[in-house]
Amino acid sequence: IHSKNFIHRDVKPDNFLMGLGKKGNLVYIIDFGLAKKYRDARTHQHIPYRENKNLTGTARYASINTHLGIEQSRRDDLESLGYVLMYFNLGSLPWQGLKAATKRQKYERISEKKMSTPIEILCKGYPSEFATYLNFCRSLRFDDKPDYSYLRQLFRNLFHRQGFSYDYVFDWNMLKFGANRAAEDAERERREREERLRHSRNPGARGMASASGRARAAQDAAAPSPLNPASHTGLEKERKVSMRLHRGAPVNISSSDLTGRQDTSRMSTSQALSRVTPSGLQSAAPR
Repeated sequence: IHSKNFIHRDVKPDNFLMGLGKKGNLVYIIDFGLAKKYRDARTHQHIPYRENKNLTGTARYASINTHLGIEQSRRDDLESLGYVLMYFNLGSLPWQGLKAATKRQKYERISEKKMSTPIEILCKGYPSEFATYLNFCRSLRFDDKPDYSYLRQLFRNLFHRQGFSYDYVFDWNMLKFGANRAAEDAERERREREERLRHSRNPGARGMASASGRARAAQDAAAPSPLNPASHTGLEKERKVSMRLHRGAPVNISSSDLTGRQDTSRMSTSQALSRVTPSGLQSAAPR
C-alpha cells in the first residue's frame, strides 16, 4: 500500500481477509474508505506535518500520535499493525472495555491507557520481537521511510526459530479439514455397521448373490455374440471361404470382351460369371 503512495489509516483485524480456494493462503486488506495519499506519485514529496487533527480510524488500534492529533503517515499504519498482532496474541488489549460518558472522553481514556502501558508490559510473555517491532515503529519520525525488510526479518527469524515452515496450512484450515475428515470417517463407519447388520440378519444373502453372479456370467459367455468369431455358423464360414476363393481365382476373358467393354459394363453379374472358363473354375475349387 505504501509503495503505491497511500496510507490505510484504519488497520484493524476486521479489514484483513483470507482468500478462498487456491488463494486461501493469501491475506487481503480491505476498506480503503479512510485511505489517504501521503506523497506525490511523481516527485515523492511527502505531505506536510500537521497537528490538531481529529482521530481518524479505530481508537483501539490507533497510534499514540493519532490520539495526539498529529497527521498520520506510514509509521502510524505500522504501529496499528503492532497492536493488531498483540490483540491476536492476548485476545484483548489493556485499553478495551473502558467506560466513559461520551465518545470523546472514551478516546481520551484509551489514549491515556495506551501511553501509560509500557511496551514491555504489553508484550510480556511473548517473544521479544513483538516489543522490538513496536519500539521501532514509535521511534520513527513523521516522514521517515520504515525499514520494512528489517521488520519482516524480525518475524521471519522468529518463525524459523519456533520450528514453523511455509506449508501454507493455517490453524483454521486444520480445523476445517479436520472436521471434514471426522465427518467422512463417521459416515464410513455408519455404512460399515449397516452392512454388517444386513449380513448378520441374512447370512445366505451374500452366497446366493455370488452364485447368481457366476451363473449369469456363464450364460453370457455361452450366448453367441456378433463380436465373437466362434459364434458364426458353418454356413457363414463356407460363404466366407467361397467369396475369398472367387476373389483370388484367375478369370479368362476373351478378346471380344475387351473390345466390347461398354457392353460388358452393362451386363449382369451372372452374365459376367458365365464367361469364366472351366479351367478357371477348377483352379478356384477348394483343395
